[in-house]
Amino acid sequence: MSWTRRFPAVPAALLAALLALLSLLAAAPAARAHEERPVALPDGTGSVPAYRAAAEPDLLVCKTDRPAFERRVAGFPPQLRQRNLDLYDRCEKSGYRHLQQAVDAVDRPGMNIAILPGLYEEEPSLPAPAGECANLKAPNSSLGYQILSYEQQEKCRHNQNLVAILGKTNLQIEGTGAARTDVVVDAGYRKLNAIRADRSNGIYFRNFTAQRTTFNSLYVLAGDGFVIDDVLTRWNDEYGFLTFASDHGLYKNCESYGNGDSGIYPGSASDINDGRGYEVPRYSIEITGCRSHHNMVGYSGTAGDSVWVHDNEFDQNMGGASMDSAFPGHPGLPQNHARFERNLIHDNNADYYHHVADGTCAKPPAERGYEQGVVCPQISMPPGTGIITAGGNWNLYEDNWVYGHRRAGFFLSAVPAFIRGEEKWSKQTDTSHHNRYAGNVLGKDRSGASRPNGTDVWWDGQGRGNCWQTGPDGSTPGTLPQCGKERGQVSGSSARLVGEPVKLTQLLVCADYNVQARKLPAGCDWYGARGLERVETQIALAVAAVLLLVGGTLWWRRLRGSRLGTAASLSGLAGLALDVAGSTTPLTGTPVPALALLLLGLWWTGAGLALRPERPWLARLTLLLGALTLLDAFDKAVLMIPWIPLSPAWVRALVAVVWVLWAVVASARPGPAAPARPAGPGDDPAGDRTPVPAGPAPAPSAPAVAPAPPPP
Repeated sequence: MSWTRRFPAVPAALLAALLALLSLLAAAPAARAHEERPVALPDGTGSVPAYRAAAEPDLLVCKTDRPAFERRVAGFPPQLRQRNLDLYDRCEKSGYRHLQQAVDAVDRPGMNIAILPGLYEEEPSLPAPAGECANLKAPNSSLGYQILSYEQQEKCRHNQNLVAILGKTNLQIEGTGAARTDVVVDAGYRKLNAIRADRSNGIYFRNFTAQRTTFNSLYVLAGDGFVIDDVLTRWNDEYGFLTFASDHGLYKNCESYGNGDSGIYPGSASDINDGRGYEVPRYSIEITGCRSHHNMVGYSGTAGDSVWVHDNEFDQNMGGASMDSAFPGHPGLPQNHARFERNLIHDNNADYYHHVADGTCAKPPAERGYEQGVVCPQISMPPGTGIITAGGNWNLYEDNWVYGHRRAGFFLSAVPAFIRGEEKWSKQTDTSHHNRYAGNVLGKDRSGASRPNGTDVWWDGQGRGNCWQTGPDGSTPGTLPQCGKERGQVSGSSARLVGEPVKLTQLLVCADYNVQARKLPAGCDWYGARGLERVETQIALAVAAVLLLVGGTLWWRRLRGSRLGTAASLSGLAGLALDVAGSTTPLTGTPVPALALLLLGLWWTGAGLALRPERPWLARLTLLLGALTLLDAFDKAVLMIPWIPLSPAWVRALVAVVWVLWAVVASARPGPAAPARPAGPGDDPAGDRTPVPAGPAPAPSAPAVAPAPPPP
């Protein structure tokens, strides 16, 4: 019985695996994130507003319970306590009891609102929409809220906002407490946004807390000029701070925690440097002196363009910081020109997905326990990662401390344009280019103590002009393009159009996450898959099983009589074992995967040489596969081969499929009869050649007649 009849499922399994990979590519989940009305980026004529420290407040906001107020300010420094008592006397006579009332009273540019210590729940803003506001015609977001126009926001200010600041200019809002927690604006999970500043250029927020929303605490939209100074946001379904389609912005000395997406989100920052290289005239938004912790991610920015992030701390999140081009509807895509320097990015190893799995995040927001540390992750995120760049260009990561991450310090992957809704073929590979990682301190804290990352660099391999500093402690791939001293100098540069096949499969599998549906993709270690549950290990095991079966049969039927073939097969067996081991998380960033490829390449090379006398065409294909595998090992461990559009892994995988099918057929066919004697020079060797049909038997010749002896 032939080999194919004994094992009929193997070719079908290989075909099914290829079809499964193609189906993953075709069915990549639609990306979802912050959804907003169509909005244009500012024209850039504004400026960063200055703090008016000496100005007396034009409008005051306070509560009416004087004994409670006096208790709140009793511990303040004497001068500040007296200042607050004087302001309270004035506020009792002519002030407002709710922040929205004071905002409504603003009647000219440049006014100042002072909020005295207290808890502001903005009760007049809380009733459910009624009348026309209850029946607005507007599209729904994927999260269920309506995407309202600016005119609808004006008409129905509190459908979604606790405090709505619409169309104000150079307004300053400041808490008067000794700390930012002395003034608290609390939405009680009853509004999407605690404070929304929409088309309000030159706005300045200072010294208060905003909290507990079903979207985000402090929202600045379509503003040219804003400052967020010494403000705390916490306990929100999505974001702490969200600034969108804005320019001339400054975050400083801020803090955010307990958010289901990011603490700080400068999305669609003004795209002022598109088309430039590393050197730019200015940045649209600056973020400095802030700490963002215990969120899904500390910082994120879809289309976070031209953002300068320096001297901050991002820690105790699932991921430290991320920027991406993965979500449609964001002006300024693809993301470009973020600059990260001198930040502390460490110990981002939180894992909040178990709150999704156990149903906690399916409860109403007020019942989830955000105040006790629950976070409900809104999108897919690899826990244990320092900085994630998913489809960004011309980003600078220099002089940061990145340490203590169990997965990776830096994570770089491309995002095809169709994910963000652009179908042109010319744009499908327009991300993950010219990102520079240089001068960072990896795996050590500021004191110099060792705090290693699981691996310092994870890269899918796609893009051109990307480079890393010398000496990362573990990376995948094992060799990386090196940054020169000057920006733009790269040695060993590559220009791949597509990432590594196994990594691409991992990203596609892991992206299929949905918090509302409690859908955590099986096979992805981001959500807890371990060992044989991981898709990478499953792929390695499946490949090893097929190659072991086919290679073992080939050896038994064709190579067991050859010492070279037997030695090569043993090398292949070791290579397959190491390939499976190298797919596990602890060994991914080590030389083990490259060593596995080396041994597999030697297997196919030796087997090809041993097959030459008997199966010359199969031998040629086997030698080609061996050469590609050795080239792949060189590419991953020694030097990324420049100028090639695809990793050798892609070509190797395609050739391997053909080789498996050919080897199955060759193993199933009967071998030639053993020759009676060794073939001599000129003999026709047995092999893949077609035998020549026998012709008619020659006629018997007459016996030779011996010549007559000469006469005597």
